[in-house]
Amino acid sequence: MQISGASTYSAPAANPLPVRPLASSASPDVSPDIIRAAQAPVTAPQALTAAQSSSAREEADKPTDSSSNSDTAKRTQGEPSPEQARREQLEIAELLSRDQEVRSHEQAHAAVGGQYAGAPSYTYARGPDGKRYAVGGEVGIDVAPVANDPEATLRKMDVVIRAALAPAEPSAQDLQVTAQALGLMAEARVQLAQQQRSEAQASSDARAEPGKEGDDKPVEAPGSAGPNAANLDLYTQLSGVQQPAPLVELVT
Repeated sequence: MQISGASTYSAPAANPLPVRPLASSASPDVSPDIIRAAQAPVTAPQALTAAQSSSAREEADKPTDSSSNSDTAKRTQGEPSPEQARREQLEIAELLSRDQEVRSHEQAHAAVGGQYAGAPSYTYARGPDGKRYAVGGEVGIDVAPVANDPEATLRKMDVVIRAALAPAEPSAQDLQVTAQALGLMAEARVQLAQQQRSEAQASSDARAEPGKEGDDKPVEAPGSAGPNAANLDLYTQLSGVQQPAPLVELVT
C-alpha cells in the first residue's frame, strides 16, 4: 500500500522591499531616516504567496473518504444500490423455489404415467441474474379407451388416474383429467357387464341345442318298433291286459 506524506517545502527568498521616494513636501531640516520610519511598511507579495501554497499543501494531504467515493463510482457505473440488490436476491430465491416445484410436479406425472405419459415440457422465465427458471410445465397423457376391450380400458384408466394425482398438490387440469378417466371407467364397466351377459347367454343356448356331442341316447322316429317291442306284446297277451280305448270327445 502506498501512503502519501508531506514533503519539505522551502519558501523562496523574499525580494528586498522597494524603496519609497521621500516625500517632496518634507522639510529639508528633517532627516530622511525619520521620514522613512514614519511611512507604513510595504507588504511583501512573496510572503502571501508562500502562505497560500502552504494552505494548498494541507488540503492535498487530507485523507479522502474512500467509501463515499466508491459508492459514487458504482452509482455512476450503473451498479444496483444495496436495496435493489436485496430485492433481486429475493426474486431469484422465489424463482428457484418455483423451478424446483414445477420440475418435481411434472416428473411425478411422467414417472407414474409410464407408457401412457410423455416427456415433461416447461415454460421458462429469466431472472435478474440472467438465468432461466421453469415457471410452468405440462406432461401429455393418453386417455383414449382401448377399442373393444373394456378390461384393458379399466386397467389403463387406473394408471391415468394415479398419474394425474401423483403430485403432492394436483392442479385443476390434473383433477379434470381424473374426472375424464373416471367417466371412461364407468363406460368400460357397463360394456364389460354387457359382454359378460352376452357370453353367458351364448353358452346357455349352446347347451340347450339337441344332438350335440355328449348326448348318448338315440332318437327314435314316432311309431317305429324298438328292439323290445315283440317281448312287450307277448307280455301283454300273457297278462290279459287290454289296450286302452282311444279318447272320445264328449259333447254336452
